[in-house]
Amino acid sequence: MLELLWYKNAVIYSLDLETFRDGNGDGTGDFDGLFNKLDYLHALGVDTIWLAPFQITPNKDNGYDIADFYGVDPRHGSSGDFVNFMHKANQLGLRVIIDLVVNHTSDQHPWFIESRSSKDNPKRNWYVWSDEKPSDWDEGMVFPGVQKATWTLDKKSKSYYFHRFYDFMPDLNTDNPEVREEITRIMGYWLQLGVSGFRMDAVPFVLESPAPGDQEPVMHFEYLKEMRAFLQWRKGDAVLLGEANVLPEESKNYFGEDGEGIHLMFNFFVNQYTFYALATADIKPLIEALLATKEIFPKSQWAYFLRNHDELDLGRLTDEQRQKVFERFGPEEQMQLYQRGIRRRLAPMLGNRQQLELAYSLMFALPGTPVIRYGDEIGMGDDLTLKERDAVRTPMQWTRDKNAGFSKADKLVHPVIGEGFYSYTHTNVEAQRRDQGSLLNWTTDLIRLRKECPEIGLGDWQILDTRFNSILCMSYQWKERKLFTWHNFSEKAQEVIITAEEAGSTRLIDVFNNIESVADEKGNHTILLEAYGYRWFRAPSSV
Repeated sequence: MLELLWYKNAVIYSLDLETFRDGNGDGTGDFDGLFNKLDYLHALGVDTIWLAPFQITPNKDNGYDIADFYGVDPRHGSSGDFVNFMHKANQLGLRVIIDLVVNHTSDQHPWFIESRSSKDNPKRNWYVWSDEKPSDWDEGMVFPGVQKATWTLDKKSKSYYFHRFYDFMPDLNTDNPEVREEITRIMGYWLQLGVSGFRMDAVPFVLESPAPGDQEPVMHFEYLKEMRAFLQWRKGDAVLLGEANVLPEESKNYFGEDGEGIHLMFNFFVNQYTFYALATADIKPLIEALLATKEIFPKSQWAYFLRNHDELDLGRLTDEQRQKVFERFGPEEQMQLYQRGIRRRLAPMLGNRQQLELAYSLMFALPGTPVIRYGDEIGMGDDLTLKERDAVRTPMQWTRDKNAGFSKADKLVHPVIGEGFYSYTHTNVEAQRRDQGSLLNWTTDLIRLRKECPEIGLGDWQILDTRFNSILCMSYQWKERKLFTWHNFSEKAQEVIITAEEAGSTRLIDVFNNIESVADEKGNHTILLEAYGYRWFRAPSSV
């Protein structure tokens, strides 16, 4: 059974082929480049790679505008290169999940070209059309301030098509059984080539039945059950990781009351309150967010992250809370995006090594599966001169050589960061591998530690009262193993007390530093937490 629940104790590494490593010297990352860096990922300790879209695309939206779901874009190599990559990944014990982008297609996809060719074309109902201009044509945009509408007139067919995102990405009509059948065919194709599952893009929009006007869209959660049933039939241990930025009370619909929905879902709710806690040292809202998302089906799992390929979305915070996070982490207008988020990398946003370690220790200690973004393991920076979300999509910094060792080409898909503290000449893998105290080596140790603590992914958890508004303590119990983690969000050092009775032992082993705490004559353990300090302890009976 634990083999089928592999995702409970996994560490996922997110990367985009085009900015990870260029193998053929044309300035764009590819499967050949990734193939040659799999040993690095294996040594880092991650066991699952999540690939951003790499299928054939006009590439107007970082590859999410797909024009053919069944191949590899020539910029990234060939299908043979993908199979070669999968073979080596399997040899190293690395699982691979890929983006499943089926909310929309590119407007250059043959399906859409057929759909707009005439109103009686068989593909017409594969997309969402309206003969009249809907009254809500300029409502519901995902990218406010950049995106102008959600319904656009197609001059060829003289009717309006629906697009939740940009106008060059028309939405598929998943209410059409033929479309859902095609989605399973796409899944089956990539499962046959060896992937272990899918990160499902924009899940709520895949499930909704949009209608012109003011009607509330109908949500079809049964579509998730259909997809999971197909997935498990084809490959019993494959998983669906969902992107759904929804409120806690809505999340059960995605997991399924009986656990027959998606396996994992990103916890955007906790993510936003994590940054509020990091900005203010007030952990009460974070505790409330954790408790609000606690009750899920036992085989379901939350995925926790700090940063990803998009902006840091703060839309679930109150206006006052959001402003406090903006003031601390994104005070300049150019650092903000879509009136709700911050478009910065983690390291420059937090600004110091102590708080960076605190944030990562916390994420790895939360009750779920940690997901890290390429380059964050070395503390890469951002380039705010690039448009929108491209600021956090600069090439991976491998060495201090030309183009950060990413490519030998003169022109790159995105420029490397060449100036300041986060320049590739200062921040790169090669330099940090040689530095015993580097962030890269610290992150490698953290990943190893997380793999040694299955009680986090598999056990029951609770939050203990520390009597400090800035210190979070969580305890985990799995079988005979018991683990405690403390995180101090304050810039001041603090001492916390836990009784031997609460700990279940008069001795606690610090699993980070391999030292022990012995209860005093009063039966108390005193835990010292430095400014932005963190400690992980295990009761010795469960070592």
